[in-house]
Amino acid sequence: MKIVHTIADLRAQLRGQLRTAFVPTMGCLHEGHLSLMRIAARHGDPVVASIFVNRLQFAPHEDFDRYPRQLAADAEKLAAEGVYVLFAPDESEIFPEPQVFRVQPPSELGNMLEGEFRPGFFGGVSTIVLKLFHCVQPQVAVFGKKDYQQQMLVRQMCAQFSLPTEVISAETVRDADGLALSSRNAYLSDEERTEAPRLYETLKQVRSRIEAARDSASLSVEVCRELEDAALGLLRGRGWQPDYLSIRRQADLAEPTAEAFSLGGLHQPLVILVAARLGQTRLIDNLEVDVGG
Repeated sequence: MKIVHTIADLRAQLRGQLRTAFVPTMGCLHEGHLSLMRIAARHGDPVVASIFVNRLQFAPHEDFDRYPRQLAADAEKLAAEGVYVLFAPDESEIFPEPQVFRVQPPSELGNMLEGEFRPGFFGGVSTIVLKLFHCVQPQVAVFGKKDYQQQMLVRQMCAQFSLPTEVISAETVRDADGLALSSRNAYLSDEERTEAPRLYETLKQVRSRIEAARDSASLSVEVCRELEDAALGLLRGRGWQPDYLSIRRQADLAEPTAEAFSLGGLHQPLVILVAARLGQTRLIDNLEVDVGG
């Protein structure tokens, strides 16, 4: 595996490649990241990974400075997966001058859910992803569904800018107890780690109740709101500090409509999204629901 730190060296390594597959990361790699590398290898060749902790997507009060960094260990894992090039630039390489040009996501998608609770986050994500895409020029890029809203925004950005990059969404990888793998799980204390799978269990409970309401033809906007409120209350009762738990349409993350439910929900597959803090650690997760039965 080649490890390069400059855009010039990256382009030299990739010159003449026709089906580059790319996985952007912020490092501290776990099995979830490595599964993305394997998916990338099935859709393109060579596979390029990047490790860059993007300052633009962190608010001043967030964990940019303490975000875990372990380049040597990450490089070993990527080499074992057969990754061809690891692009690991310094900040000065990506931002040789202040990044005053930014990508502004559409407000109807970028300012809800994560965008509401992390203002500017998706602008920072979109800007760095676009910049990395220009550096790597991939034909395929793989993003995990754990960051559900993010992968949707990236796909829409590629379409809006006519980028020649196919965005592939990969299923969330979980520990045996259901906790979605995340670099931030390392922040959890032993006691918090025992409680953390409750987030996924809560999503599964909500999904089961949606399916039960669907099967009894009682699913409605009001039922969805009741399920959200009950789940939020359950999390708060166990010491979580939730930002949101919301039932949305898979297609665009808008709120489900009464009209579609009146037709049995046949054209309204849903996703339940949640973000909640456990102690000092903020976790996100989601679970898709096909209400068409």
